[in-house]
Amino acid sequence: MSISSEERKRVIAELLKIDGQVRVPELSLRFAVSEETVRRDLLLLEREGLAKRVYGGAVPCKPTNYEPPYLQRQKEKASEKERIGRAAAALVESGDTIAIDVGTTTLELAKAIAGRERLTVLTNSLAVAYHLMESLNSGRFTGRIIVIGGELNPGQQSMTGTMAERMIAQFRVDKAFISVGGVSPKRGISDYDLGETGMSRRMAEAAGRTIVLADDSKLNKDAFAEIVPLRSVHTIVSNVAAPRDWVQALRAHHLQWIVASEGGGKHAVSDSQAYRRRAGWTEI
Repeated sequence: MSISSEERKRVIAELLKIDGQVRVPELSLRFAVSEETVRRDLLLLEREGLAKRVYGGAVPCKPTNYEPPYLQRQKEKASEKERIGRAAAALVESGDTIAIDVGTTTLELAKAIAGRERLTVLTNSLAVAYHLMESLNSGRFTGRIIVIGGELNPGQQSMTGTMAERMIAQFRVDKAFISVGGVSPKRGISDYDLGETGMSRRMAEAAGRTIVLADDSKLNKDAFAEIVPLRSVHTIVSNVAAPRDWVQALRAHHLQWIVASEGGGKHAVSDSQAYRRRAGWTEI
């Protein structure tokens, strides 16, 4: 049975990530369609910026090492980030010491923290610090906020640099909540800004448990600089279930995957029982 053009394009994009190239005759046989149909699919992928056509096939586009400004990113996948933030906030317990790095998804986590007592929060994000201050002042939770000092990055609304990394290295925290530019089984978690990458790495190293917040646009994506490998991550919170070809890696690293459902919250894990058993996931 033939499959749609959209499904063929999805498969081709995955093959490009895995193999680094595709060839028209092989795709024609794989999909049982004409070579001309395959060429049209490749043309559409090229127009979408997902492939570059070459003689006889296609190769991946040169990866972008550019990330849109912070304020622009806040508008992208806003509802998904809000759901992820609520689900991640449910992992915060009274008495915890946590670190929150810079990101539009970790900002949603900060907004969702409520009903907890005696929290200690370390952050290098000015936006996160501001919203936590507002929550403290309004009595949404109790505790203290430690803002990591360093060089101001206006575009990211953050503090980074050698001083900031040295400061975070002095602490040990229960949980680090990390926002990423990309996450993949092979390269782990990565980001675009070198300063932010260094801070996120320090937070992960200081934490008993590293929790990654990643919407579906970050999956199977490698950004410019690696933060930590997947084996150093304990939990991923996303708006979708893990890709099926990640199951072996998740098992190997005993990595928990939480799907943030529409309702959000600690029990918002919406993947199927059979899928969880296959992956060997645990559930909160």
